[in-house]
Amino acid sequence: MKPLILVFLISVYGILYPHVPAMAQEYLVKNVHILTLNNEKVLDNHTIHVKDGKIFNIYPVSGIPSGLKRIQQIDGKGTFAFPGLAEMHSHIPITETGDFSYIQDVMWLYLANGILNVRGMIGHSSHLELKKKIEKGEIIGPRIFAAGQSLNGASVESPEMGERMVRDQHAAGFDHLKLHPGLDMTRFLTIAKTAKEVDIKFGGHVSLDVGLENSLQNGYKSVEHMDGYIEALIEDKSKLDPQIAGPFSMLLVKEVDMSKLPSLVQLTLEKKAWIAPTLTLFERFFGYIPADEFRLEDEMKYMPGIQVQQWVNQKKLLENQGVLKEDNVKPYLEFRQKLLKTLYEAGVPILLSSDSPQVFNVPGFSIHNEIKSMYEAGLSPLDILKTGSKNVAVYFEREGEFGEISIGADADFVLLSGNPLSDLGELKKVRGLMLRGQWISQEKLTSELKRIEEKNIRK
Repeated sequence: MKPLILVFLISVYGILYPHVPAMAQEYLVKNVHILTLNNEKVLDNHTIHVKDGKIFNIYPVSGIPSGLKRIQQIDGKGTFAFPGLAEMHSHIPITETGDFSYIQDVMWLYLANGILNVRGMIGHSSHLELKKKIEKGEIIGPRIFAAGQSLNGASVESPEMGERMVRDQHAAGFDHLKLHPGLDMTRFLTIAKTAKEVDIKFGGHVSLDVGLENSLQNGYKSVEHMDGYIEALIEDKSKLDPQIAGPFSMLLVKEVDMSKLPSLVQLTLEKKAWIAPTLTLFERFFGYIPADEFRLEDEMKYMPGIQVQQWVNQKKLLENQGVLKEDNVKPYLEFRQKLLKTLYEAGVPILLSSDSPQVFNVPGFSIHNEIKSMYEAGLSPLDILKTGSKNVAVYFEREGEFGEISIGADADFVLLSGNPLSDLGELKKVRGLMLRGQWISQEKLTSELKRIEEKNIRK
């Protein structure tokens, strides 16, 4: 009988051996106000029935079937349930040794901030392994969408090599292709044609020799950082030399021809491209607030000291060159906010993204900075929440599977102290979350943050 008892304990609790994934449990999450995000309506005082990793049913407070009383209950205590957030432009750390400990820390930073979906945008084979480990329950983390290794002017030496890299990345199981600058039209068109043939999404930066319009015309699914728009609005293309134009052509912002913008926005709509804004990356990395101010922010305590110092060095290099003077940067940041609002008002779909871990963008925490910037740009709280939930599922053509609190969807949702539709600051107040049917308490999230902080104490 002893072996049978051991098997039973492992299957029920999944805690005796960490490599055995926990069996999906059944819960009644009671006394919660549900944000469906179909509109601003809130379903007050409801219960979410979680079974086999799915949302099995949703009951009003007075409508819980009597036969369910023996199911494990979680008292939401009047919290607000919503489908969680996403980081759709992440530089997930890599491992060459099979040691996933630092990557696991980053996953906990995302979860502690209510982020349940992450798109890695700088590929590595270890991200496919991470994805498998999370799916098996060996690592606790958000749902991962992994882009393959960068396709750029240096890595793609010929059109034939570009075709081979696309086919190899698709065969390996990557979800997306990430393009970086330096591609000419011949190599770009080969990559685009092959991506369509194997049916894999692609997007990223916009190469100068290709341009935004050609990128959109040939199937760009997501334009990262809103790249390419400012260059398309500059009449004199000879000025686009990075040595003259500065990072992302920011020094040319005063020369843009805004009369060209409506046609670019219309093309973006017609080609059904998406935008990943990463406003906070530009405000912090390329902004005029000095590096020494960002390095003192509280969330930096969750990052290794060497990483923070690297960020300081990267930003100070630009500061010392005089690139990040307020006179240079402020008009550029204002342009980016105006561009985002114009795209948003036209109906171009948006993905919540901050580019983390990246210069002074701490995983998880940076998404709240991004949300603040999006709101200041003119996006509504409801639509901001959609960019990190429903929109992600639509982007990956998995609508109804996740990104919403509805019967049949994956049991992915976050409990918050207050209603984020009334105050986006409530998104920082995570009181627990359900991750594909696995309950993670506020205490667990807090303990993981504490562990990561202690691990990174500066000595």
